[in-house]
Amino acid sequence: HCFGLTGSFFSFDVINYFTNILICLLIHFYLAETLVDKAMELGEFGGTYGGNKKPTKFLCLILKMLQIQPEKEIIAEFIKNEDHKYVRVIGAFYLRLVGRPVDVYQYLEPLYNDYRKLRQKTDNGIQIVHMDQYIDELLTGEHSCDIALPRLPKRAVLEQSGVLEPRISALDDDDVDEEEEVDEKKSLTVQDSKDDKEKERERRRRRERDREKDKSREKDRERVREKDKERDNKERSKDREPDRDRRERDREKDRHSSSSSRRDKDRDRDRDRERDRERDRDRDRNKDRKGDVDRSRTKERDRGGRDRDRERDKKSDGDRSRKRDRDSKDSGGGGGASESLSIEETNKLRAAAGLKPLKV
Repeated sequence: HCFGLTGSFFSFDVINYFTNILICLLIHFYLAETLVDKAMELGEFGGTYGGNKKPTKFLCLILKMLQIQPEKEIIAEFIKNEDHKYVRVIGAFYLRLVGRPVDVYQYLEPLYNDYRKLRQKTDNGIQIVHMDQYIDELLTGEHSCDIALPRLPKRAVLEQSGVLEPRISALDDDDVDEEEEVDEKKSLTVQDSKDDKEKERERRRRRERDREKDKSREKDRERVREKDKERDNKERSKDREPDRDRRERDREKDRHSSSSSRRDKDRDRDRDRERDRERDRDRDRNKDRKGDVDRSRTKERDRGGRDRDRERDKKSDGDRSRKRDRDSKDSGGGGGASESLSIEETNKLRAAAGLKPLKV
């Protein structure tokens, strides 16, 4: 009725329109709250990982934010959050995707002063990066978390066009503070400068005195060190002398032992040679003895054979003499001629046999 609409049909459509708007707002706020809760639970960030290129939770939350399209103030609160670093990373990455270049530089450049560590999930595993390093990647790189970033104009171009003011770094702030301190020092009065000069003179004098004392102390220390070195050298020389004597003694012992061992070896060799010679001599003697025994046996055999032959000859001579006697007895006279003939015959027979002749 307020909008000038009459009829039940028009009033019902208006009610449905407003109810749909309320439902969308409620869903929007609910999703935003759940998104913040999920972002606070993150322990890492990244794009895709694994062989199947599975997206990380960080990338899923970025997709949800692109669907919701939160306002600029909400993204700014995400970036200003100092308690949860991954909430800040989500806000910075989303602003780099959809924000204007001026807003990107204004909201992301202050994050260069954040040096906290971050865990980035990649195909090779977890890598450790710092917040300022990742912000520099967003401002200067073309890809991040496996996503191509929109083109961002250079800061110098924006400064020349007058859209963006020159950036003042933290180091420049420190220089300004130092200049102010110098100006404050120059603004001191003349009396204060005189007092300072006197104080400086006293300090210089004290420093000179302290230096002289330090020099004298250093000289004393050097003397003490030299004395200690001399003592150490003397002690080392004393320790080295007995070591040298011991070494010489050991060498002499080694020499004597080597010479004695050589002598013992030579003696053993001489003894072995003498033993071998004695054995050879004993063998030769035994051989000579055996030869003598054999010779004596042969001689005895020869003598025994000769004696036997003599006995045989004597027996044969006796038998013959007996026969002759018998024949002489039988014949009577003329026995001398027969005897002489018989002796000559026997001598012939003995000569033929190789025996000595009989004596008449």
